[in-house]
Amino acid sequence: MGPHPAVAAIRLAVRRVLHDVLNEFAERTDHNEHIAHTERASRPEFAEAGTGRCGAALPDRPALPERPDTPLVLVACSGGADSMALASALAFEARKLAVRAGGITVDHNLQDGSDVRAAEVVARLRDMHLDPVEAVAVHVGSEGGPEAAARDARYAALDAAAERHGAAAVLLGHTRDDQAETVLLGLARGSGIRSLSGMAAASGPAYRYRRPFLQLDRQTARKACLVQSLPVWDDPHNIDPAYTRSRLRHEGLPALEKALGKGVVGALARTAQLSRDDADALDTWAAEADSAVRDDAGQLECAKLYALPPAVRRRVLRRAAVEAGAPAGSLFARHIEEVDRLITGWRGQRAINLPGRVEARRQGGRLVIRQS
Repeated sequence: MGPHPAVAAIRLAVRRVLHDVLNEFAERTDHNEHIAHTERASRPEFAEAGTGRCGAALPDRPALPERPDTPLVLVACSGGADSMALASALAFEARKLAVRAGGITVDHNLQDGSDVRAAEVVARLRDMHLDPVEAVAVHVGSEGGPEAAARDARYAALDAAAERHGAAAVLLGHTRDDQAETVLLGLARGSGIRSLSGMAAASGPAYRYRRPFLQLDRQTARKACLVQSLPVWDDPHNIDPAYTRSRLRHEGLPALEKALGKGVVGALARTAQLSRDDADALDTWAAEADSAVRDDAGQLECAKLYALPPAVRRRVLRRAAVEAGAPAGSLFARHIEEVDRLITGWRGQRAINLPGRVEARRQGGRLVIRQS
């Protein structure tokens, strides 16, 4: 008799991601070995064994370094149902593949006893025979609000852990329900199609972060924990109405499902994927258009910008603002709309101030974006 359907589903999702990681790891390793071989072959001291010009025997060429160890995949585990299900699936699948599996839990220090809970998560991960396993304590600031600040601190800790351990990937337990919430939050911000694209299945430096559960609902992960008798911890912040995502989860989405039917979460997740495809295509178009709208000195020409479709033009403007020093996370749609009016509604207005002490002004038919 096979595993419970919920357990089978989470294992299959993780298996697919691990196969991707293994294939990418093999490609990188082969590429690096090829470069090393080429570099060594070009150096006289590593030439093929034989004789020199005067008949003297040359030393044997040293062997190439051994193939690097198998890739390490870490799971980011809070102790909640989603991440515990993910950890269990990683532990099971890694034993059947050439993958080392470890775990990281981040202690945000936002609740009494958080260090004790982090130690419990570490113990559970070690019981699954994950190695390495560690708890990382962080300080959560206040910039951008409590949820954004906690997220920034968490990802900074995960990035540092991945670098420290040389991890090929870090698995995150975001589910289809999380994706639906992210789409609605993006819709509320009014930040455009990129916000509606939600979370990517792979993101971060060199696509470090992988989200195997984006096609699975939260209930599947919780059921997988239940049938495997995995203890889980329900973070009280997840039901605290002080947090926007919590209100959306327990009030907003249920109201939408009551009004529109049970398919809302799936529809929002599909919207995320469609929006991501469209946003990626527009970003590619904007990257190609960027050089075409600049003069020989590299300055943006307003007439050429005006001729672009609005969605492409605004992406070019955003790229230019970020390159000038505006923090991408602080650059919102309203900022780009104001800069866009220098192109489409020019009436001699003053420079537009952007985050990061960047300003945009129109001068002699050129759009100048630079730090003030």
